[in-house]
Amino acid sequence: MLERLSALTDEYRELEARMADPELVADNKRFVEMSRRYAALGEIVTLTAELRERYDDVEAANQMLAEADAADRDEIRQMAGAAEADIERLEAELKVLLLPKDPNDGRNVIVEIRGAEGGEEANLFARDLYEMYKAFAQNCGWGFELMNSSTSDLGGFDEVTFMVKGNDAWTRMKFEAGPHRVQRVPVTESQGRVHTSSATVTVLPEADEVDIDIDMNDLRFDTYRSSGAGGQHVNTTDSAVRVTHLPTGEVVSMQDEKSQLQNRERALKVLRSRLLQKELDRQREEASATRRDQTGGGGRSEKIRTYNFKENRVTDHRIGLTIHKLDRILAGDLTEISDALVQHERARQLSEDAVATA
Repeated sequence: MLERLSALTDEYRELEARMADPELVADNKRFVEMSRRYAALGEIVTLTAELRERYDDVEAANQMLAEADAADRDEIRQMAGAAEADIERLEAELKVLLLPKDPNDGRNVIVEIRGAEGGEEANLFARDLYEMYKAFAQNCGWGFELMNSSTSDLGGFDEVTFMVKGNDAWTRMKFEAGPHRVQRVPVTESQGRVHTSSATVTVLPEADEVDIDIDMNDLRFDTYRSSGAGGQHVNTTDSAVRVTHLPTGEVVSMQDEKSQLQNRERALKVLRSRLLQKELDRQREEASATRRDQTGGGGRSEKIRTYNFKENRVTDHRIGLTIHKLDRILAGDLTEISDALVQHERARQLSEDAVATA
């Protein structure tokens, strides 16, 4: 491990020197890539320095122990024991940091939620999920921006798009992608029967312009009048924008802003992120046809999570986790589930790494 850590430390120092190169700064794409790599190596370098110090402490303690009298040996052994405990902790942390990185770590996240099976109840559930993620973002200290929404007759969402901004937003939010299922008595049910409905959640890494180069000749822009709640501009000006990427047929519509320009910019941002995700999916498919989803386990068509109101229960089917705190989870307390999913992925990666290096 120390040999690998030394190589990474050398790479960090080299990047540090190159970051001041005017030619690199002028190349926006390369500069962004190297900045991300530099930031990723920073914590590794810091922990490596601490690990080396603790190795030196153990060596010094052993030398002192050989020369110390009986009265001092217990204290020296305690010092050595504390240093060895730190070494064990630091090595475990570094093993995690040395695992292959998700290329989207550190990016902001665009989330799209749509009502699926269940009619109006599915749309109401889509709003519940939206409010849950909004509260979760606030609890995590992330930025939150509503980008576009289409409301249903009873106040749910046919679809809603929003952005979450934070260094660890992708690390945690990527596990939310997939179909979410709800089991409860709908407001439209007159006989008190429990229905099962679902909503789909798509999680996209925000794409920079340097990630996806879109030829504007490949785009078709259409404008139309907004609909739904939104103020005086609704149904009075053609402020809504629909952009179609002709090579792929990808369509993005935006209507929540008052101006065409703002809706156009938002639509292009979502389009870039969708195209980036398509490219990442293609690369994953080439690498392994069995690992195409964002979490590394199970297909995108699976129900990843069930919300059962009668039992106040939430079950994440990918890791077999059941929590009887539905009310708190819908209020944004997703930390327990999020932590469990992150730990599950790390455990899988560590297991695979151990097999690969055995």
